[in-house]
Amino acid sequence: MIETDIIIIGAGPCGLFTVFEAGLIKLRCHLIDSLAQPGGQLAEIYPKKPIYDVPGFPSILAGELVDNLIKQGEPFKPGFTLGERAEQIEKTEDNQFIVTTNRGTQHKAPVVAIAGGLGCFEPRKPELTNLEKYEDHGVDYIIKDPEKFRDKNVVIAGGGDSALDWSIFLADVAKSVTLVHRRSKFRGALDSVEKVEMLSQAGKIDLITNAEITELGGGSDLESVHIFKKLEETSVIKDVDYFIPLFGLSPKLGPLKEWGLNLNKESIPVNTVDYSTSVPGIYAIGDINDYEGKLRLILCGFHEATIMVQSAYRRIHPEKNLVLKYTTVSGVNAFN
Repeated sequence: MIETDIIIIGAGPCGLFTVFEAGLIKLRCHLIDSLAQPGGQLAEIYPKKPIYDVPGFPSILAGELVDNLIKQGEPFKPGFTLGERAEQIEKTEDNQFIVTTNRGTQHKAPVVAIAGGLGCFEPRKPELTNLEKYEDHGVDYIIKDPEKFRDKNVVIAGGGDSALDWSIFLADVAKSVTLVHRRSKFRGALDSVEKVEMLSQAGKIDLITNAEITELGGGSDLESVHIFKKLEETSVIKDVDYFIPLFGLSPKLGPLKEWGLNLNKESIPVNTVDYSTSVPGIYAIGDINDYEGKLRLILCGFHEATIMVQSAYRRIHPEKNLVLKYTTVSGVNAFN
C-alpha cells in the first residue's frame, strides 16, 4: 500500500504542477497515470509542439515544459505509478481514500485530485482480428522499459512523433527494427524523420511506407506480422518478437464514471471556491473539470491546482492555521 497526502490521478502538466504547490506547504503527492511517462498529451502526442501562453515563456516546446515541471517538483520527492490506470476509489472508515489501479496497485491518502485531462488516454488500436490474443504476449501499446526489447525483433507501426522517436531509440537496442507507415509522409518532427531515413539508409531500420499490418501470426505468443505493401499490392511476412502499434491516444472517461461523482456529460462539475467535486475530499482540476466560464488552458489548470492544495491542506490539517508565504520571501524548502 502506497500512502501519501494527495493522490493525483493524471501526470499531465496540471498534475505535475500540483506537486510543486503542495510541496510548498509540506504535502506529499503520488501521481497515477495510464501512460508510461509523465506529461500527458504534451509528452505523448505533441512533445515538439510550441506553446505560447505559459507566463514568462514567449514560446516553449510541450516536451520542454514537461521537463521543467518535473524538475520543479523534484525537491518534493513525488511518487509515480505509471503505465497503470486508476480503476477504483473507495472511502475508508478513517475518512481516507484507497485508489486501486487496473494492475492492483493500491494507494491511500486523505485527498484525491483528479487531473486526468479529458479522461484517461487509451491507445488507438489497429483493426486486426486476433489483436487481443497477443496483448501482453508480443503486442505492446506503450513502452515502459526499452530494455525489454533488447536483442529482439521489433515492428513499429505509426507515423507520428512516438513511432519515429521509439524507432530511433530502439535501433541501438533491438536486434532489428521495422517501421511501417501507411503513408509516404510522416506527421512527426522533421529532424526525427531525417534521422529515421538516415538509419534506414545505414541498414539499422527497415523503413516500409505505403504499407500496413494486416495480420498477426503465432501460437500463444506473437511470432510474425503480415505487411501489405499498397503500391506493389504484395504482402511480406516478418518474424517478430514484438509488434508496437503507435497510432496515438484517445481520451475516455473510463472507470471515472463509476466513482460516484456528479458528471456533466464528459466532465466533472466543481465548486470554484476550491475545485472540489460532489464527494468531499475529491477535487478535479484541469481539462476534466467544468464550471461557468471554464477555459481549457494549461495556465488555468495551474491556477486551479494552486487553489485546490490550499483546501486540501485544511482538510488534512484542520487544527493548523495555514498562512500564505510568498516564495520570494520563504524560498522553496524541500522535505528533509
